[in-house]
Amino acid sequence: MNITRNNVDALNAVVTVEVSKADYAPQVDKVLKNYLKNASIPGFRKGAVPMSLIQKQYGKAVLLEEVNKVLQENLNNYLATEKLDILGNPLPKINEDFNWDADDYSFEFELGLAPEFTVDLEAKNKITYYKITADDKMLDDQVQRIQKQYGKLISKDTVEEGFDVTGTFTNEENGINNTATISLDIFKDKKTAKKFIGKKVGDVVTLKTKGLFDDDHKLMDYLKVGHDNVHGLDIEVDFKIEEINASELAELNQELFDKLFGEGNVTSVEQVKEKIKEDAEKQFASQADQKFINDVTSSLLENTKFDLPAEFLKKWIQTVGETPLTAEQAEEEYARSENGLRYQLIEGKVMSQNNLQITFDDLKAYTAEIIKKQMAQFGQMNPTDEDVDGIVARVLSNQEEVKRLSEQVMNEKMLGLFKEKVKAKTKEVSYEQFIKEMYGE
Repeated sequence: MNITRNNVDALNAVVTVEVSKADYAPQVDKVLKNYLKNASIPGFRKGAVPMSLIQKQYGKAVLLEEVNKVLQENLNNYLATEKLDILGNPLPKINEDFNWDADDYSFEFELGLAPEFTVDLEAKNKITYYKITADDKMLDDQVQRIQKQYGKLISKDTVEEGFDVTGTFTNEENGINNTATISLDIFKDKKTAKKFIGKKVGDVVTLKTKGLFDDDHKLMDYLKVGHDNVHGLDIEVDFKIEEINASELAELNQELFDKLFGEGNVTSVEQVKEKIKEDAEKQFASQADQKFINDVTSSLLENTKFDLPAEFLKKWIQTVGETPLTAEQAEEEYARSENGLRYQLIEGKVMSQNNLQITFDDLKAYTAEIIKKQMAQFGQMNPTDEDVDGIVARVLSNQEEVKRLSEQVMNEKMLGLFKEKVKAKTKEVSYEQFIKEMYGE
């Protein structure tokens, strides 16, 4: 067995594997002898079939199979020994004149090589890390929602100012059919709210979507319209009234505080707002972190320059699926997946440059924290270590779960690294401002 490599350029190579008869003949003979022992052919006793007949009937198929086994085993060993960082899998070069009747064979494989590059996390950039705060308006609104939630609903016949109205938004042409409860102060224009005054159950109010709310994103919530369609959406929707309710707000007293936060833990509206602020900003932090990761990812893709063996990858894409693709289909698939491949390479380089690894202890600790949080949601505030460890063991016995959790652990490690090394400016914003920044508006 002789294997040689010719580097076509920095990203492409051809490996030639020369297989001699001595590499495969012993195994071919062994397989054919096993066939001979067990062959059952009319006219011959079992075990007495002539080898020439076995050779004629099975020889070529066995030869192809055993040569392929030797070929793949030695090629894989070569790639591992040479520590070649390849993209995709080796592609065999077609030889129209290949002769299986010869004793010795030569096979050529095309390789796509991973590019050499470095990632500079500390380079100048325009990335912002958003610190999202719960402003006074949000806290006041949330307190009022709590009062409504724990207050009493009083059914009414006719819509008046301050009432809540439940109904269904519809527009058949645009596929809109969504039931929602609205308060009249959600509309941008007071004239729109006035359309509802005096209406009764069963009445239909027709509304224009353009400028309906102070933020077009609210159309996503109330009409279930996709983000790409809400901006400048200018259609009419019907709102059929199904319920009219007045809210008798719950009193902000100790009984309500105890119901919300446990007996004696909160004793004033100010403390209620502090609790709401604390919980909200924890949730906001995870959203800010995700945007930060997304922005760093985009920046790295834009600023980390390297070439790929594009033509090789397009040929590989044609062969890798269950159904072979045409050259045109592979071109389209490559265009769709190129950025994903580039980021996989960048992420791998970041991990190797910064020695980011996941240990089994990391995975166990992360899984245990998730389990404790889930148990707390069901009232189990102080589970024993034995109980938690037992659940962790069951979860980590599932390979799909291990893969999913490993991705989450690495995501947290990457986030920590980005926060440490990426020179981003910090900007304090309200949640509304963050949403506008999130969608680039």
